[in-house]
Amino acid sequence: MTPVAGRGAGAAPRSVDVARLAGVSQKTVSRVMNDEPYVSDDVRRRVLAAAEELGYRSNNAARALASGRTRSIGVVTLGTALYGPASLLMGVERAVRDTGYALRVVNTMEGETAGIAGAVNSLLDQGVDGIVISEPIDEADGADRSARVDVPVLVLGAPPPFAVPHVVTAGIVSSQMARAATEHLLELGHTTVHHLAGPQRWYSARDRLDGWRTALAAHGRAEPPVVEGDWSAASGYTAGRELVAVPGVTAVFAANDDMAIGLIHALTEAGRRVPEDVSVVGFDDIPVAAYVTPPLTTVRQPFDAMAQDGLKLLVHAIENPQAHPLPMTDPPVELVVRSSSAPPPRKTTGRTRSPRSPRT
Repeated sequence: MTPVAGRGAGAAPRSVDVARLAGVSQKTVSRVMNDEPYVSDDVRRRVLAAAEELGYRSNNAARALASGRTRSIGVVTLGTALYGPASLLMGVERAVRDTGYALRVVNTMEGETAGIAGAVNSLLDQGVDGIVISEPIDEADGADRSARVDVPVLVLGAPPPFAVPHVVTAGIVSSQMARAATEHLLELGHTTVHHLAGPQRWYSARDRLDGWRTALAAHGRAEPPVVEGDWSAASGYTAGRELVAVPGVTAVFAANDDMAIGLIHALTEAGRRVPEDVSVVGFDDIPVAAYVTPPLTTVRQPFDAMAQDGLKLLVHAIENPQAHPLPMTDPPVELVVRSSSAPPPRKTTGRTRSPRSPRT
């Protein structure tokens, strides 16, 4: 096949381009793309090869109708019930509704080899005008990272997984919030802060680990060994049973609230009072955080604000492809201080006091 002439640089391929490259009519291209009968196997192979070479998608013609857009936005998200990803997805759904665009969602699963690229290709085949990637984990080894993306992409909570020509980002970096949580404990007087980290395949877990390390380094404090959980309260409980055996633990920053709650249960079960003996700070501010015993100090994630600001940037990029991106301001970090954090216990001198006689 020979290169197609007559298209501007960067222009989306059209059915006429596929027809010219394959040496067939536009009607034949339409029949092949719609999987209609009465097309020979040889012609079908030539058309599909030309479409693949040009990066043509069968819905490009429909996308060019009227305004040239389908007024739909696709979302790639992790299929999980975890509070953070689920809340961010709900925030995106609310924000998209306000823009007047339709929403198409594709879930990916942890360890899935098709990964983000497959989800993105599925959305592009549906003719979306922009894509939101809210994908918080590294893909499995060998995952497909090839995707030809010709629409603007909004990334929430992770770097782009492959080369994307037009990317916008939104949201507070988790490391900033983790640093605020750690500094809160240091400012209360704790010598250092232990960290109960999330699974390190998650970008957000690595960001929170970095924020904890940055805070300790900025204050010249020792960095204790990291204990890793899997976001669940059960893993927080297991980590708590491990930490009660470590001498000198007076403060722990947990990478999410569920693990913090499991940690507190293990500490209490072992006779360590929270916060009198050990202070605990979580991350997310899940609805139950204010009602556990003791109420949990945590960092509140602004899911709705992240989604609304991000969608504003994405829609602007869709509707004004030649314009400069809108300025973005990060929402402030919000630390919610409750009863699970306090100054460290006072050091005793080692001398015992005689019990006082009761007064008469």
